[in-house]
Amino acid sequence: MPYATVQDMVDRFGADELALLTDRTNRPASVIDAGLVAAHLGDAGTLADSYLAKRYLLPLDPVPQVLTRIVCDIARSTLHGRTAETGDPVTRAQAEAIAWLKDVAKGLVQLEAGGLSPDQPGGGTVQVHGPDRVFSRDSLTGL
Repeated sequence: MPYATVQDMVDRFGADELALLTDRTNRPASVIDAGLVAAHLGDAGTLADSYLAKRYLLPLDPVPQVLTRIVCDIARSTLHGRTAETGDPVTRAQAEAIAWLKDVAKGLVQLEAGGLSPDQPGGGTVQVHGPDRVFSRDSLTGL
């Protein structure tokens, strides 16, 4: 199950921006290349999974709404590619999205997700096994 759809991108950023970023045949750009948008969403979802897998069993179901926004921000930035400048809102949103994913991986942010937390290494008991005692209170009597 994808974390975001092409329609999520249209709802967040508008059809005009997506057409400008993806239409490679029409001038002026007028059509959204849904396949290209879906490919970038898939890449962004895979990137998100690489962080989420540390804390959650995947895939997450249902998808938290905040994760949809994060994946859309990353996909938008990769669609802009080299045209996005350092410090502009698109690259800043991507940097914030990746920082958020890192916080999830560190456990600083908790998702309300249907996935289960993977088993964490737990503490156990220490057991020591060694050879039988050579000396005892009885064997040392009289020495």
